[in-house]
Amino acid sequence: MVRQRVERKLAAILVADVAGYSRLMELDEEETHRRLSLLQREVIRAHIGQHHGKIIKNTGDGALVEFASVVDAVHCAVEIQRRMSERNANVSDDRRIEFRIGINLGDVIVEPNDIYGDGVNVAARLEGLADPGGLCISHTTYDQVRDKVPYPFVDRGEHAVKNISRPVRVYALSAGVVASLPSLGSTAEASRSSRYRISRALLAACVAGIVLVAGGLWFGIKSARAPHSAADTSRFSIVVLPFANLSGNSAQDYLADAITEGLTTVLSRAKGAFVIARSTAFTYKGKAIDIKQVGRELGVRYALEGSAQYSAGKVRVNAQLIDTDTGAHIWADQFDADRPDLLEMQDDIVIRLSRALSIQLIDFDLARAMRTRPGNLEAQDLAMQCLSNLNRSQDIEAMGPCRRALQLDGGNALALSLTAIATIYPVITAQSDNPKEAIRLADELASRALAADPNVSGAHVAKAWVLLAQVRHEEAIVEAEKSLALNPSAIEGYMALGIANNFLARPDRALEMAEKATRLSPRDPFLSGFSAIRSEAFFIQRQDNNAIEAARRSLVLAPYPDPYTTLILIAASALSGQQAQAGDALKAYLADGRARSKTIAQFQTQQLALANNAGWVTYNERFVEGLRKAGFPE
Repeated sequence: MVRQRVERKLAAILVADVAGYSRLMELDEEETHRRLSLLQREVIRAHIGQHHGKIIKNTGDGALVEFASVVDAVHCAVEIQRRMSERNANVSDDRRIEFRIGINLGDVIVEPNDIYGDGVNVAARLEGLADPGGLCISHTTYDQVRDKVPYPFVDRGEHAVKNISRPVRVYALSAGVVASLPSLGSTAEASRSSRYRISRALLAACVAGIVLVAGGLWFGIKSARAPHSAADTSRFSIVVLPFANLSGNSAQDYLADAITEGLTTVLSRAKGAFVIARSTAFTYKGKAIDIKQVGRELGVRYALEGSAQYSAGKVRVNAQLIDTDTGAHIWADQFDADRPDLLEMQDDIVIRLSRALSIQLIDFDLARAMRTRPGNLEAQDLAMQCLSNLNRSQDIEAMGPCRRALQLDGGNALALSLTAIATIYPVITAQSDNPKEAIRLADELASRALAADPNVSGAHVAKAWVLLAQVRHEEAIVEAEKSLALNPSAIEGYMALGIANNFLARPDRALEMAEKATRLSPRDPFLSGFSAIRSEAFFIQRQDNNAIEAARRSLVLAPYPDPYTTLILIAASALSGQQAQAGDALKAYLADGRARSKTIAQFQTQQLALANNAGWVTYNERFVEGLRKAGFPE
């Protein structure tokens, strides 16, 4: 008798299971089933697909998944648990759905629709040893990933487990550690990485640290400080603190600000780098700071600080790199350049910095070859003054230097971009007296900026906002992604992506953008806006309590509460049975002179113009239901 050949292969096996599933089902069977189905679709399957895994079978409250790469399996597990931690942040302890995950690398028996063997059994036992919200991996897994992933696994020693004759050595990540990790496997980062590989020449041209970058765009929202976070030591993480102006003339502040902007942009283009956005960095301007405290607040390993002095057409810059863990100076240097060579100076700073750290940050040769230099230097100075003004003030007078810059050089990309943003923003916030004309003018300005220099991040942001105002959300996403390819720390690009994805009824993507931006800029003036994006995304997901909390935070942080966010608070409160809160919010809304929709009919007319997809229509039907329950006038 011929023995049938058994097919075997080496595979990375991931087993996930819900902790306390029986208890959750007893509490509320239908709601638990609904939530778990949603999580399996929006979190589990999404991340498994992104990391090239194959679901062998679902087990009702868990899954058995196969990966060809053990590194992909570990990244996938961490991302799932990190997302689950975020989604559970506002859920009561007794209602949280938390997964345990185990991963093993081993030999398995392969059948058409299943896999078997000790390789699977060990993964299942490891899952049982994991903390809710955490994961455990085997020694064979750890050996393969220890130098390839940045996760601080803890050796928990050998464990005797059921139906496995030998002890299993276990390495673990706790739920708390996972929750503190930055996202390394998000769709946004993966797609940007892919674009970098496919079009290296194009992206290298964007690296140039251009002072033109309108990364400090103004949207006029103040915020409170974000919670402290542990320093991200797993990769190159840095904040460029505002450089000091030593010229003795406050009128030269803009030059130090421009150097700060440029260095932030250059460093943010380094593959795998985590660079705090300039909008948060500038909150430290002019203040006495403790570098160690800054590192803890922002979650970065390094701080770059320095000074600039301008005299007789010459610029002298002193720069120093500091380890935020110890406060020790790692590197310091002095740079001198003629004013027109400021861009090259920024490159030199980063080149020497990278040598000091023994890492390659940027391919500068190609970047220099493809750089677009400003035409009229005086116009460029005025544009940088305009940007520096907007870092400190939202007054209309801050735009004066931009107007003068365009009189001198109608093709100055920075001045065009900033003016386009200032023109379109009142339309986005429903404050424009003539939105049709404002959209036309902003579109013209943004198009001129892109024609003058397509490597300016701010020009793509401006175009994205124009497209949002024109209800062209897919096109807005394309432009916002271009802005982030040029300057990955440009927070305004993330805001445009968050808003556009909410309009397209893609709340998971909108939440991802808001979360990414908040990590990049935890003290950002936009925190109110990102809380507003979260509130709408949660409302689309029918997570009304989360929507309420996010809306409250947005309204508290904003100096001028957004009427639309108040509407979300009203509807979500009414739908969740919090009628008194809905009534209080409704009174505040109706008393707000900036609110444009004072009846259900007006609201529906306004929203109908935006309803370019079925998801948005469904969302608004539920929105109207909530407003009616709150007693909104017909």
